[in-house]
This record gives sequence, C-alpha cells and structure tokens, in this order.
Amino acid sequence: MKKLLILTALGLAAHGISQTTPVKVGMVFDAGGKNDRSFNQSAYEGAQRAVRDLGVIQTDFDATSEGEKRTAPQAINEFAKQRYDFTAGIGYANNEAITAAAKANPNLKFGLVDDVSPAKNVASMIFKEEEGGYLVGYIAGLNTSTNRIGFVGGMEIPVIYRFAAGFKAGVRAANPKAKVTSRYVGGPNDYTAWDNPDKAYKQAADLTRQGADIIFHAAGNSGLGVIKFVKDKQCLKASQLPSGVKFTSDNFVKVPKSDAYKKACASDTRPLLFIGVDSNQNYLGDTDNNPVTLNHGLTSMVKRVDNVMYQVIKEVAEGKFKGGERLFGLKEDGVGFAMDRYNRALVPAAQVAKVAQQRAMIVSGSLKVPGR
Repeated sequence: MKKLLILTALGLAAHGISQTTPVKVGMVFDAGGKNDRSFNQSAYEGAQRAVRDLGVIQTDFDATSEGEKRTAPQAINEFAKQRYDFTAGIGYANNEAITAAAKANPNLKFGLVDDVSPAKNVASMIFKEEEGGYLVGYIAGLNTSTNRIGFVGGMEIPVIYRFAAGFKAGVRAANPKAKVTSRYVGGPNDYTAWDNPDKAYKQAADLTRQGADIIFHAAGNSGLGVIKFVKDKQCLKASQLPSGVKFTSDNFVKVPKSDAYKKACASDTRPLLFIGVDSNQNYLGDTDNNPVTLNHGLTSMVKRVDNVMYQVIKEVAEGKFKGGERLFGLKEDGVGFAMDRYNRALVPAAQVAKVAQQRAMIVSGSLKVPGR
C-alpha cells in the first residue's frame, strides 16, 4: 500500500458520526493511475475529502506507482483479507475482482465505478455520461468555426459510447450543419487505450487534418495526448483546410491572444480547442500562465466521481450503506460542464444561458439524450 492517511475519530464526531475506530477505505485505481488528472484523480480527491472531513483511513493501490508489482485483483483481495470496511474499484475492469471479493465477504462493503456488479454488497456507481456529453456538445456546436468537430474515445465500450452519443446529439441540437468524426484509442479489450497519449496525439492530428477545430476527448490519461496536440498546433490555417471545409465564423476574434499565439497564428486562422473530461481540465489549455489570454480548453465535461465517492464513503461511516446500482446524471449533480476563469471569455453568458435551458429540459424529462 503506497499511501496511508489517517485522521482520528474526532473528525467523525464533528460530522455527527459515531465511530469507535476509523472506517478503513481501500481504493483500487483503473489504468492511468490516480494522477491522471481525470477519472481516477477525481475518485481519489473524493476519498481524500472523506479523509479530511470524516476521519477515515484511506489506502490505495495504483499500478502506475514505481515498484508496484501486485495486480488489482490481488490488492482487492488484500483489502478484504485485512477487513477493510469499504473497498472501491475504479473502472469497469475491476468488476470481476470486486464481485468475487464481495461474494466471498458478504459482511464487508464494496464499491464499483462505471459498471454494475451482481453482488448485493456492492454499490455500483453509474453515470449518465450522455447527459454531460450533450451539454459540452452543445457548446462545441455553438463555437465551431469549420462545422467539423472531433471526438477521441479511449476504449470502445458502452460507457465511452455514452459520452460520444450525448456529445453528437448536443452538437446537432446547437448546429445541424456540424459533423462529428470519432476515433478510439483501443478496442473493447485493449486496456492500454486509457494510457496511450502518443496514439491519441496522432488521432487528434488526423481529426484536425479533416478540419476539426474542437476535439472532445474521453480517454483517461490518453486524452492528455489530445490536449498536448491542441496546445502544440494552437490554430487552424485557412490554407490548410481540406477541400469542402471553410471558416464560417470567428467567435474568438475579440479574445486577447498571447504574443506566441499571434506569431504562430497570423493571417487567416482560427483557434484549435479541446474539451476536457471527468475533472475540470480547462486550466490545461493555458499556454502562457495567463488566464486572460486565449485558453485552448473550451470547457470540460465533469463527471463528479469525487462527489459520489465521498457520498458513498460517508454512508459507510454513518452505517447507511446500500448496495445495488446507483445512477447519477444532471438531476443528481453527477455530471455537468466546467466554467471558470480560464474559459469565461470563450463561452459567454448568452451561451451559458442557452446551455442552462438545455440542462433544464433534460432534468425535467422533456429532452431525452441518447446513450448510444
């Protein structure tokens, strides 16, 4: 176990939780590790909040840690053997091991993110990625200058299909003329798909050659390759657009640009932008340490794994844990999009208001977002 963080039971008492010994929580991360600045990191941050607020003990397994030789199933079994109160597997790849450990230890509690376990003592945390994808797709549709938009998914599996389906629906709703082209880093059983930024970098380059000026990634650590490409290239030049594609708008003409951008993107150009995923990755689009100048992160589809993980750990600590499938969408504040100082100049208030209207329709049920 690479890290052990302990706070006393005094923290529990401060939150109205009666516990003679601190709750022990084991976290087993998906490919990419807890520092992927995305999905895994969000789950880790939720657990860390529980450490601070609730006084739990949190131990984690991260296959990307230097010197780590165990497998995720071995770590899950170790947590169970040591009678951890709650063991969470981050990512659907942990389903088999979590389910086996849960069935073998019916008195312990387990969690699984992004898949459903048949074991009754597993809280299966599922998100409506399509709803969050729809909102960022709507933003992309409002802002594309070429009517060509890209999507880079990690593995070809249902959860990523949900991201893509919602994203495409949002783009169409905002801009029926826009076309979305998709790429996937790996197939259904290629677990390297979550940690292959070099391949994602090349896929982003290919999408840009087809005229895409906005690229949404849902690819874990691989998505950092998309972000790197966008920051390296910075803009699309009219002279490099493929046949049949032309600039149709210039939404960011009044946004201040850095000197480096002005030099690299003189003449007839438009900014190249990415949309982040899972956690707020807007800040990763900053190229000059100045949020006021053009940022290359248009927005991020936030998947609040942190909130959900914290809530389930809190339920364990309070003796209110319930197994079974748990579904989190816009209504439950499980997904959304990020606005901050880095992208406020890119997504003006009028657009935010339009997106809010779309969100309200989804929450009310009057707008159904496709999941495939």
